[in-house]
Amino acid sequence: MLRLLLSTALAAGLATGLAAQELTVGAANVSSYLDPGRDHSNVGSQFYYNIFDTLIDKNHDRLDAEWQPALATEWHLVEPTVMELKLREGVLFQNGEPMTADDVVFSLNRMYQATFPPYVVRSRDRLDNFEKAEKVDDLTVRITVKREEPLWETLLNLQQVMIIPEDYTKGLTGDPKVAEDDDFEAFSLAPIGTGPYRVTEFVPGERLVWERFDGFWGDKAPLAKVTVQQIPETASRVTALKTGEADIITNIAPDQLGLIENDPKLTAVGSATPLFHVMIMNVNHPKLKDPRIRQAMSLAIDRDMLNEALWFGKAVVPDSHTYKEFGDLYMPELKTFEYNPEKAKALLKEAGYDGFEITYDTHPTYYTNGMLAAQAITEMWKEVGINGKVNIVEKWSGGSPEMMARNWSNPMYFADPFGSFGVMWAPHGPSEGEGRFNTDEAYAKVWERFRYSKDVEARKAAYAELQERIKQDPPFLVLYRPYESWAMNKSVTWAPKPGHIPYVLDFRAGAISLASN
Repeated sequence: MLRLLLSTALAAGLATGLAAQELTVGAANVSSYLDPGRDHSNVGSQFYYNIFDTLIDKNHDRLDAEWQPALATEWHLVEPTVMELKLREGVLFQNGEPMTADDVVFSLNRMYQATFPPYVVRSRDRLDNFEKAEKVDDLTVRITVKREEPLWETLLNLQQVMIIPEDYTKGLTGDPKVAEDDDFEAFSLAPIGTGPYRVTEFVPGERLVWERFDGFWGDKAPLAKVTVQQIPETASRVTALKTGEADIITNIAPDQLGLIENDPKLTAVGSATPLFHVMIMNVNHPKLKDPRIRQAMSLAIDRDMLNEALWFGKAVVPDSHTYKEFGDLYMPELKTFEYNPEKAKALLKEAGYDGFEITYDTHPTYYTNGMLAAQAITEMWKEVGINGKVNIVEKWSGGSPEMMARNWSNPMYFADPFGSFGVMWAPHGPSEGEGRFNTDEAYAKVWERFRYSKDVEARKAAYAELQERIKQDPPFLVLYRPYESWAMNKSVTWAPKPGHIPYVLDFRAGAISLASN
């Protein structure tokens, strides 16, 4: 409930000169843990930017990369594979401990030299080139990579390398001098960072409470307290907003916007989110090993019809795995995906498809319009002769050998093909690691050219080769870039910033304001 509170800090001359303000967010989902290193989910990405900082930040008002100092005030290469960074003085963690070079080295090496299994996965899919971080002195660190890195600042701005306190983390369980797996598990339930808000309550999967951290090194947080409450059903979120139980609600599909627009007290902001909803297919399922069957599953889906029916035409339906945000590497000319039901029928006949059932897994509420899309897709399959069935699952099934097809999402973690397609479909990345996708030596060689070349045209050529591989032996189909909205009381001025990864609830200074009505 949005309200103005008399601030006891006002009398003490707080710089804002305003009464303390509180905000409640009705969210479709709340994480089961809070650890920026292990997380790369859509749900988790909402929460970390308010709690933690990276060494290098960016201007989130822009799509292109304008790097800015954060916990590091300056940085430069001392060798082609070594970067030196100067740290900001006077930074405090939210438990009052000063941030040191030791904390930075610990935070980075927990990812670069990962042993905790969830960190190993994240390290492998996006940080594999990073070898180590070392302390030079109390305010200087050096980072070494294995080979020259074309994306230095980008990969030091990732959520996964946000800085956490060494002594606090090691002291959570067991030997306080050793970082144990149990320490990281405990940290994920009681996180501490250097950001403008500290976590004062966390009920996994239900509720998260932030309060302003007055020891923050930067501009003070504009809100005294934020409560994020999970409200899974869209209708219930809208009701909570209308009754004043929530001030902002997340994940509103276009067909619900009329309920917001017809209420003079409410407003909504939305955009085609920098994220793809995708259908994944298990290339190693015994029934789906023939790529012609998976090609037919893809060719049968009229994505433009899904866009019109579910998103009122507001979603973006691409021909390949590409975003305008990729800049010079945006490649709309690629034709990786298409709708061709007649070709689908012919391929099924060639493959000797005998009508066996193909299941399509979906969580009932996790993805906006996810259930409706799953139902529509199985109906489209029926039109070409595929016997499809929607399988409702509450837990992630993408790593199960029994999974045949399901919905998933490929966010744009940063504005480069490596930051979306690359993270998900790299050799030894999460898709291959979960056993539903295969790479080989030829794929890996093309990947190397795509990942490390400093020449844009060489990277584009390699990316086109990777997309052709996806077309011929498909492990996924990009459905669309969904159009998602956030609705709020008109006394709240807020909108997602274009330079953030999807769904970030940025409540830092300058990002949100509340009218004093």
